[in-house]
Amino acid sequence: MVFEQPKANFKWRDVKERVIYSLLLGAVLISVLTTIGIILSLFTETFSFFKEVSLAEFLTDTRWTPLFMDRHFGILPLVAGTAIILLGSSIVALPLGLASAIYLSMYANSRVRKVIKPLLEVLAGIPTVVYGYFALTFVTPFLKQIIPNINTFNALSASIVVGIMIIPMVSSLSEDALISVPRSLKEAGFALGATRYEVATKIVLPAGLSGVIASFILAISRAIGETMIVTLAAGNTPKLTANPFESIQTMTASIVQISMGDTPQGTIEYKTIFAVGAMLFIITLLINILGQMITRRFREVYE
Repeated sequence: MVFEQPKANFKWRDVKERVIYSLLLGAVLISVLTTIGIILSLFTETFSFFKEVSLAEFLTDTRWTPLFMDRHFGILPLVAGTAIILLGSSIVALPLGLASAIYLSMYANSRVRKVIKPLLEVLAGIPTVVYGYFALTFVTPFLKQIIPNINTFNALSASIVVGIMIIPMVSSLSEDALISVPRSLKEAGFALGATRYEVATKIVLPAGLSGVIASFILAISRAIGETMIVTLAAGNTPKLTANPFESIQTMTASIVQISMGDTPQGTIEYKTIFAVGAMLFIITLLINILGQMITRRFREVYE
């Protein structure tokens, strides 16, 4: 038997569906148009910058002094400073975050997990300016006791604290990836006589590796974009160096420095903000593309 609903109901349902469809499409279009607007505004000013400064000078000059009388527009010192922070924070955050994720997913019972996981996530809610002062007033004095020659403003202190800041991102996302590994795989490992450590490292971690790598990529992208901690703890000295004990300047810190000054709009100094932002955008985009390729390569699908 077929039940027929009144025509009026069908019309009302059609209208509702169209409204919902329009709202959802509008949300997507707002996101897409906002992204396009950001890219256009960023690269329009960037192209204007490169009308006055050659790309070769921008990429090869070893000095960055856009606010001085003797102007140089070489981005290498800023890239070197960003690379030091990225490498140092990764050394701190990736192993600690992954170890925390393995502990929470494989060793901790539900009571311990309920206590430790929120405590870890508290770190993600602390304002970055607080982290910056923590680096300046606690980490740097501590490092000075071990390394007396270290500068007050140094890349090492900033790297450590940026690493601490992104630990929750690594641990939380990695734990989700490890927990989602089918229970049957773990039980099969235990049934074969493997220890908990062997199951964790030889079965669960390889099976959830794509999710773990994705968490690494997101955390690295977050570290590259960090501003306040490196501005407060690492100083503002654009220097082409690989020494983490010295003061450096990152790309984001340089943008903040120029933006907060009395830089008139439309000047070459003003346009450097967009040129550095475009370089940061390209680097982050390349890292994300690489991360997606690696994630697809190691992705495991279970039925």
